[in-house]
Amino acid sequence: MSQTFSPADVATHNTADKGLYIIVDTNVYDVTNFVDEHPGGAKILKRVAGKDASKQFWKYHNESVLKKYSPKLKIGEVKDAAKL
Repeated sequence: MSQTFSPADVATHNTADKGLYIIVDTNVYDVTNFVDEHPGGAKILKRVAGKDASKQFWKYHNESVLKKYSPKLKIGEVKDAAKL
Protein backbone atom coordinates (compact mmCIF):
# COMPACT_ATOMS: atom_id res chain seq x y z
CA MET A 1 0.00 0.00 0.00
CA SER A 2 2.61 2.53 1.02
CA GLN A 3 4.62 3.96 -1.84
CA THR A 4 7.56 6.32 -1.96
CA PHE A 5 7.21 9.57 -3.89
CA SER A 6 9.51 12.41 -4.78
CA PRO A 7 8.16 15.96 -4.49
CA ALA A 8 8.20 16.03 -8.32
CA ASP A 9 6.00 12.91 -8.43
CA VAL A 10 3.48 14.55 -6.12
CA ALA A 11 3.57 17.77 -8.15
CA THR A 12 2.20 15.92 -11.19
CA HIS A 13 -0.95 15.05 -9.26
CA ASN A 14 -2.50 18.50 -9.17
CA THR A 15 -5.73 18.07 -11.15
CA ALA A 16 -8.79 15.87 -10.73
CA ASP A 17 -7.85 14.02 -13.94
CA LYS A 18 -4.39 13.10 -12.63
CA GLY A 19 -5.43 12.79 -9.00
CA LEU A 20 -5.04 15.30 -6.19
CA TYR A 21 -2.10 14.51 -3.92
CA ILE A 22 -0.86 16.61 -1.03
CA ILE A 23 2.08 16.33 1.31
CA VAL A 24 1.69 16.84 5.05
CA ASP A 25 4.99 16.55 6.85
CA THR A 26 6.57 13.56 5.09
CA ASN A 27 3.36 11.75 4.21
CA VAL A 28 1.53 11.77 0.89
CA TYR A 29 -2.26 11.78 0.83
CA ASP A 30 -4.59 11.19 -2.12
CA VAL A 31 -7.46 13.62 -1.57
CA THR A 32 -9.04 13.11 -5.00
CA ASN A 33 -12.18 11.46 -3.63
CA PHE A 34 -12.20 13.53 -0.45
CA VAL A 35 -12.48 17.03 -1.96
CA ASP A 36 -16.27 17.06 -1.89
CA GLU A 37 -16.30 15.86 1.74
CA HIS A 38 -13.73 18.39 2.97
CA PRO A 39 -15.46 20.66 5.51
CA GLY A 40 -13.44 23.65 4.30
CA GLY A 41 -14.51 23.09 0.72
CA ALA A 42 -12.97 21.56 -2.37
CA LYS A 43 -11.35 24.81 -3.50
CA ILE A 44 -8.80 24.75 -0.68
CA LEU A 45 -7.63 21.22 -1.44
CA LYS A 46 -7.44 21.94 -5.16
CA ARG A 47 -5.27 24.98 -4.42
CA VAL A 48 -2.66 22.92 -2.55
CA ALA A 49 -2.84 19.80 -4.73
CA GLY A 50 0.58 18.65 -5.84
CA LYS A 51 2.28 20.64 -3.09
CA ASP A 52 3.50 20.42 0.47
CA ALA A 53 0.44 21.57 2.40
CA SER A 54 1.96 21.07 5.86
CA LYS A 55 1.90 24.74 6.84
CA GLN A 56 -1.71 25.21 5.75
CA PHE A 57 -2.79 21.90 7.27
CA TRP A 58 -1.37 22.55 10.74
CA LYS A 59 -2.77 26.07 10.77
CA TYR A 60 -6.33 24.68 10.74
CA HIS A 61 -6.07 21.07 11.99
CA ASN A 62 -4.63 19.01 14.82
CA GLU A 63 -3.24 15.50 15.17
CA SER A 64 -6.69 13.95 15.61
CA VAL A 65 -7.61 14.88 12.03
CA LEU A 66 -4.63 12.92 10.71
CA LYS A 67 -5.47 9.94 12.90
CA LYS A 68 -9.04 9.95 11.59
CA TYR A 69 -8.25 10.30 7.88
CA SER A 70 -4.79 8.74 7.45
CA PRO A 71 -6.05 5.16 7.06
CA LYS A 72 -8.32 6.25 4.23
CA LEU A 73 -6.16 8.86 2.48
CA LYS A 74 -2.48 8.12 3.10
CA ILE A 75 -0.84 6.48 0.09
CA GLY A 76 2.84 6.82 0.91
CA GLU A 77 5.74 8.97 1.97
CA VAL A 78 8.08 11.47 0.39
CA LYS A 79 11.58 10.23 -0.04
CA ASP A 80 14.33 12.46 1.25
CA ALA A 81 14.76 15.38 -1.09
CA ALA A 82 18.05 17.21 -1.38
CA LYS A 83 18.18 20.12 0.99
CA LEU A 84 19.07 23.44 -0.59
